[in-house]
Amino acid sequence: MTKGDQGAEPSGGVETEPFAKWHCVTCGHIYDEALGDPDTGVAPGTRWADVPADWYCPDCGATKEDYDLYR
Repeated sequence: MTKGDQGAEPSGGVETEPFAKWHCVTCGHIYDEALGDPDTGVAPGTRWADVPADWYCPDCGATKEDYDLYR
């Protein structure tokens, strides 16, 4: 077997990090990257960094800055 036959890293910029969850420190709402927030126009699979800066918590209206990584 030659190098590159198998075990090569996927090409095309495939995202390999697991999806994370973020929680609102004001009300406890969870933003799950895998699920997104389709009701507010954020598609499933949208990473937190790609959520628009003007997005807000659908439960309490808190801003994106009011979210922390859920552990």
